[in-house]
Amino acid sequence: METTLTKTSTCASVTYLELRKISTWQSVNLTPTLHITLSLVDPHLQPKTKKEENTKKPFIQELREMTSFEENFVWILLITLCFFSHSSASYNPYRAEPATPKKLLYLLEPPVQVEVAGRRGDNVTLPCILRNKPNHYKIKWTKLESEHMGQQNVIMISNANAFKPYGHVGQRASLQRAHTMDASLLLSNVELGDDGRYRCELINGIEDENIVITLRIEGVVFPYQSKRGRYKFNFHEAKQACAEQDGILSTYNQLYRAWTEGLDWCNAGWIYDGTVHYPVVHPRPVCGGELPAGIRSYGPKDKNHDRFDAFCFTSQISGSVFYIFGSFSYDQAVHACKHQGSELALVGQLYAAWRFQKYDHCNGGWLKDGSVRFPIINPRKHCGGIPEAGVRSFGFPSKTAHLYGAYCYR
Repeated sequence: METTLTKTSTCASVTYLELRKISTWQSVNLTPTLHITLSLVDPHLQPKTKKEENTKKPFIQELREMTSFEENFVWILLITLCFFSHSSASYNPYRAEPATPKKLLYLLEPPVQVEVAGRRGDNVTLPCILRNKPNHYKIKWTKLESEHMGQQNVIMISNANAFKPYGHVGQRASLQRAHTMDASLLLSNVELGDDGRYRCELINGIEDENIVITLRIEGVVFPYQSKRGRYKFNFHEAKQACAEQDGILSTYNQLYRAWTEGLDWCNAGWIYDGTVHYPVVHPRPVCGGELPAGIRSYGPKDKNHDRFDAFCFTSQISGSVFYIFGSFSYDQAVHACKHQGSELALVGQLYAAWRFQKYDHCNGGWLKDGSVRFPIINPRKHCGGIPEAGVRSFGFPSKTAHLYGAYCYR
């Protein structure tokens, strides 16, 4: 007999009576990738008969009657199970979906892994089509948040005649209604925070059913560090820092995509759901030792007291970034941009120009946060010396240094 504990199992669900069902040399499956083999020789841990199971004693009384071997074994195993059940080794930001989806009667089955892509400022359509209509029904659109956020945001509820919007997203939402069977959601002026999964639910009180559509905002993830140094942000400060640089905290999926595109960063940072991670493409001793490449995860951390850097996310910009040559102090750079009818660019704006406008410039320039950076599309020997494209940083030099030009935005 095999006792299986999934990632969502809790320590409270493991009892001594369940452990007694484990036979000698059996495997306890803790996660899809983690196993522990138990070598038990005590005959008291063999499976009991049906009669014995019906007369089983309370857990506390059984603990009192256990031998020293049994007692030590149970407590060690319980502690081990607690550790692995809360491990972030198989981090999944979303709640588990049912293994076997219910067959749809009214909604049209979407293609496998439906995903709609858009950029900030775009208008997008999330498809939801009825194949049959019940006599009375409502359509409910909801944005699903990750497990650690612990919430779901209703966008709108609609019947055959009218719809009622809810929340910030609802104010930009409407039903497409291209035909009588169309319940697709139109989102106008897409924002960074709109990225995620959306559920279209048909409600008739008898056979409620739903489909889930993913909206992916095309953008770029950038690591951000306080001018005071490494690991200075609590969660709330990290969130504010990203907002001040024309971004938001990245989601796990956005960080993962950035890693597949080459983001390699050795400092851990907060992401949107309050967990902490860092992406490693090239494993090295100073960055996690001999662990393989991937997203290294610290899991959920204390949002008020734990301190890390931030992984921010931004998308296309409506304006443009340009460079003014010179050897400016920070204040001089501010005035140089102002003279051109613009202002110093934000870090997120420079990353967006690099990603979406292919902006490439080899000179360091001041940005609004006091940092000095430059964007490279075509790496070359005398332009940073790093073989990969990216936005290079000189950190936060003295604002009185007359060494750099200015990156402006208008």
